[in-house]
Amino acid sequence: MNTKIVILDEDNIEQNIVNEAGLVIREGGLVVFPTETVYGLGANALDSIAVGKIFKAKGRPQDNPLIVHVSDFNIDHLVKEVPRIAKKIMNMYWPGPITLIFNKSNIIPSVTCAGLDTVGIRMPSNIIARKLIEAAGTPIAAPSANISGRPSPTDVESCIEDLSGKIDYILGGDKSEVGLESTIVDCTCTPICILRPGAITVEMLREIDDKVYIDKSIMSKPNKDFKPKAPGMKYRHYAPKAPVKIICGDLTKTIAKINEIVQTSIGNKKIGIMATDETKDKYPYGTVISLGSRKKLDSVGRNLFEVLRSFDAIDVDLILSEAFEEMGIGVAIMNRLKKSAGFDIIYV
Repeated sequence: MNTKIVILDEDNIEQNIVNEAGLVIREGGLVVFPTETVYGLGANALDSIAVGKIFKAKGRPQDNPLIVHVSDFNIDHLVKEVPRIAKKIMNMYWPGPITLIFNKSNIIPSVTCAGLDTVGIRMPSNIIARKLIEAAGTPIAAPSANISGRPSPTDVESCIEDLSGKIDYILGGDKSEVGLESTIVDCTCTPICILRPGAITVEMLREIDDKVYIDKSIMSKPNKDFKPKAPGMKYRHYAPKAPVKIICGDLTKTIAKINEIVQTSIGNKKIGIMATDETKDKYPYGTVISLGSRKKLDSVGRNLFEVLRSFDAIDVDLILSEAFEEMGIGVAIMNRLKKSAGFDIIYV
């Protein structure tokens, strides 16, 4: 398949290009597009055949539901009801990096929701994404634009690497601002529940509902019979080619443990180390890449997937990562790290 690739200037968007990509969606094709979280691989959310192409292109398990992207607040035709708490969240955080789970209407095909009676919906803040949805004239179902299981793409180059030749159209823009997939909140239960942490944190949501909580299953390894209600809950995700191991505990002990592992592996393995600005000079051996500053965890989240992919490019044998405090966006960072490592964690 020949994949058309066009890169847009987000400050000067060529509407004719967006319209062309929108037509591809409307006619049942697949289009990569930027969002503020990560790049997405989109199809007409109401076309079961088109949605099926997403699973094939990504190699995605059929029981992993997709998120439906919209360009405005008019979602009544997509869901059975919009609870009052959901309206409050929408008014505060849409457009933005948060997905809400609703009981779906019959207009949403079963394949889009992996056979569930619920659907996740979000309104991205990225201008190209919203213009594409408007041009398509239909909500767009979209997971991240990568081969299933690999680190999610935060730039168009990563999308080209994974999907060129497998889909119809790649619509590029700037690097993703957030770098982590959207927060997912289940609004079908009381109190509401976070099914995937993200940039909209539990602390932020507790300003709306002080009873909101994080589903305990998302921070631990699920069993094989677990049925996911939202993307990213069941399978190993965000994984580079080399295995990832997390070193968790006191930072001084963490540094010492990483250095110990690297020194005992010299001559046998090429080791990558995911450090921070504060610690990157503490590792005399190994290939060290900083995720950003511990004082600005937003930057760590923004860089996480890009750094994981960087280690693929230099072909390391093992990746060792420092851990982060599970507060605020640190919860989302550790959720993605644990998934990328398959929950391989050394506590010190």
